[in-house]
Amino acid sequence: MRRRAILAAPPAAALLSAVAAPDHARAQAASLATEEFMVPATDAGIEIFVRNKRPEGMTSFSPGRTLLFVHGATYPAHTAFDLPLGGLSWMDYIAGRGFDVWCMDIRGYGRSTRPAEMSQPPEANPPLVRGDTAVADIGSVAAFIRQRRNLPRIAHMGWSWGCALQGRFAADNAALVERLVLFAPGWLRDAPSLAGGAAGTTLGAYRTVTQAQARERWMTGVPEGKRAGLIPPGWFEHWAGVTWATDPEGQRRNPPALRAPNGVLLDSREYWQAGKPYWDPAKVTAPTLLVVAEWDRDTPPAMANAIFPLLTNSPGKRLVVLGDGTHTIIMERNRGALFQAVQVFLEEASA
Repeated sequence: MRRRAILAAPPAAALLSAVAAPDHARAQAASLATEEFMVPATDAGIEIFVRNKRPEGMTSFSPGRTLLFVHGATYPAHTAFDLPLGGLSWMDYIAGRGFDVWCMDIRGYGRSTRPAEMSQPPEANPPLVRGDTAVADIGSVAAFIRQRRNLPRIAHMGWSWGCALQGRFAADNAALVERLVLFAPGWLRDAPSLAGGAAGTTLGAYRTVTQAQARERWMTGVPEGKRAGLIPPGWFEHWAGVTWATDPEGQRRNPPALRAPNGVLLDSREYWQAGKPYWDPAKVTAPTLLVVAEWDRDTPPAMANAIFPLLTNSPGKRLVVLGDGTHTIIMERNRGALFQAVQVFLEEASA
């Protein structure tokens, strides 16, 4: 395991004013400690990039205030979950309220090890990084955090594909999960996701995505009159710049592209599009929050509605639908509503 430590002190004004929602729960102005690690995966030669933020000087840790975030099918975690927009990232916000917050990039994404096959033509190999491999990476990182903090369990949160992965982990490892947050969860579908993988097409090891394609997908389902004000000026460009920069090999393409493993698309065909769930909500015994935005076309609110009654053993389960937002509300003007919904749920764990 390799580690890098950084100290950061977000300006108090940023912590208090950068969240868009006027009634948003107040973030605490605090100096934050940041550490980065490369955690070995279960198989040799693979390392998982992990970032941690917490109040500087924090020495006491608890299951309810220790959180691991996992990203979706195309983009890494740290360039969204810890992206300072208006001076504030979501990690800053949660850590500023006294939490020990972690995010990880699954292998093949962001700053984690990319399998060697990703440097070959995509058609030379089958789809990389299927769900079971990703869940194993989550297991490695969660075990690292629990050992480092001397905790029996921690809270888990996923976004998009990360919800299926975290749901599967929570279902298979109930004793290790304190709370579960599923932001934009997917479920059974009768059509391919917007990430691609239409039936009948051949899937290579990975796919490439340009910034123009990313923006087009982001705007799918947004009413025409709402598009101009959805993302504050410069936010998309900031996110795209740091995200695409995590893939230097893709940057050399014309136009620059981000490579993303295709294992998730093959899983989608064999599970979601085939009417087979990838995880069993009834096996989740932790309190669970489902949160989704109304204009989400990647994982529409109907999917969260379908999951909710299946969480038969989740005490205190909750479903929240947010207005005026998409699958990527985490980086939109109404992100404060997301922050608040999740924070209220998380803080109940330590009340």
